[in-house]
Amino acid sequence: MVMRIGGLASGMDIDTLVGDLMKAERIPLDKLAQKKTTLEWQRDDYRSMNKLLSDLDKQIFDGIALQGKFSTKSVTSSNSSIVSAKASSSAVNTNTSIEVLNTATPAMWVSGGTVAAGYTASADITLTFNVTSGDGKTTSAQTVDIKNGDNLDKIVSQFNSSGLGVTAFYDDQKQKFVITKKDTGDNASITVNNDAGTQSFMVGLGFTDAAVNGEITTTGKTNGKDADFKINGYQTTRSTNTFDISGVTYTLQQAGTANITVANDTNSTFDMIKSFVDKYNETIEAINKKTAETKYRDFPPLTDAQRKDLSEKEAELWDEKAKSGMLRGDSILLSGLNAMRSDLYASVNTGDTNYDQLSEIGITTSPNYLDKGKLILDETKLRAALAGNPDAVMKLFTGDGTEKGVAKKLRETIDSTVDKIELKAGNALRTNAQFTLGRELTDVDKRISAFEDRLIQVEDRYWRQFQAMEAAIQRSNQQGAYLMQQFGGGQ
Repeated sequence: MVMRIGGLASGMDIDTLVGDLMKAERIPLDKLAQKKTTLEWQRDDYRSMNKLLSDLDKQIFDGIALQGKFSTKSVTSSNSSIVSAKASSSAVNTNTSIEVLNTATPAMWVSGGTVAAGYTASADITLTFNVTSGDGKTTSAQTVDIKNGDNLDKIVSQFNSSGLGVTAFYDDQKQKFVITKKDTGDNASITVNNDAGTQSFMVGLGFTDAAVNGEITTTGKTNGKDADFKINGYQTTRSTNTFDISGVTYTLQQAGTANITVANDTNSTFDMIKSFVDKYNETIEAINKKTAETKYRDFPPLTDAQRKDLSEKEAELWDEKAKSGMLRGDSILLSGLNAMRSDLYASVNTGDTNYDQLSEIGITTSPNYLDKGKLILDETKLRAALAGNPDAVMKLFTGDGTEKGVAKKLRETIDSTVDKIELKAGNALRTNAQFTLGRELTDVDKRISAFEDRLIQVEDRYWRQFQAMEAAIQRSNQQGAYLMQQFGGGQ
């Protein structure tokens, strides 16, 4: 930075004079900076509108565009303490009677002998077992690592965290080691491999049969049970208390009888459609508000110097007006809204002429022109349509593969509008060169940079001129002093 001192000869405040002259020179630069700010505000407003549209598109995609969302089922049990159930979308609407004769239980092994509470392992050993699941379909080799000095608490922990699929504990009152299989069913077994070390260790825990026939215990084993039940009078079994039959997942709780009813979940479908209507109205309200904002042409963006002269509240109020109207009357957004309204009015071949338009299921456009295309939902009419022909309502939104539904048409319009906005205002992944406003911003930045270079030259020129003036005044002063000295000397 160059230190400049002026006015020594003239007595003038050169620094202030140059500063005032540069203020005038900077006016075009301030306008460029204001233009840049305006372009950035406009870009950001476009992107906020794109987010609204993208959020609407996501809600459509996750909701009314999916046939599965119209096929949700509600399940009721006459006695959920006996049987509870849930159904997939493929389940058939039905009423089923379930009589639970007995629930499935796990196998349990209790040591025949006793083991003292102070027992500890006398060596490092890897126990080896063959484990069969309760349904008898899976047998696997499993190991449990025991370390020298492990007490019963540590041994229990090692059993529980192993692949045996058991819950173990030690009964210190009866000095028994207890192992319970986590899965249910009457085919569960745990046998000791042909391994003397494992057999010896299990005998030490009280499982005396381990050294005889490989069973960790025979006399102390309580076999698991399969669930035994009747479904609509037909008796059958399952190795677990939770199982699927024809798309319905039943969970048996205890012995007894309950009726399970599977039906279409019209409440869930109704809520989904209502949520779409609310989101659509929220989106178009925000876009309509943005495109109708007043443009205050007398309130350009504040320059840094102007902002310093205002209070924080004054600057905030100025900015509010300056930012208003960035997208007023925008053709991309307005044409997108018009296209979405057309999508909502269109007919869809659902196979039922009573339900081939949104208006016929209770979704209409507000007659109040101030609402600018908001939707009104007649809840009674929609519920009646869902009860009368839920399949037609689904097709109205999702189509049938050959016919585009309302959801598909809306998504295509939204995608087209989003693409146009991104060509204009880009997104977080695009460089300035890839969208219109970005290229304009790059051009303004170049012009600002060039103008700043020019201002440096202009300021240098002003200082050279004033310094030349100072030098001339200095020479004049010196000549005057010389002449005065000469005149005074002649006397």
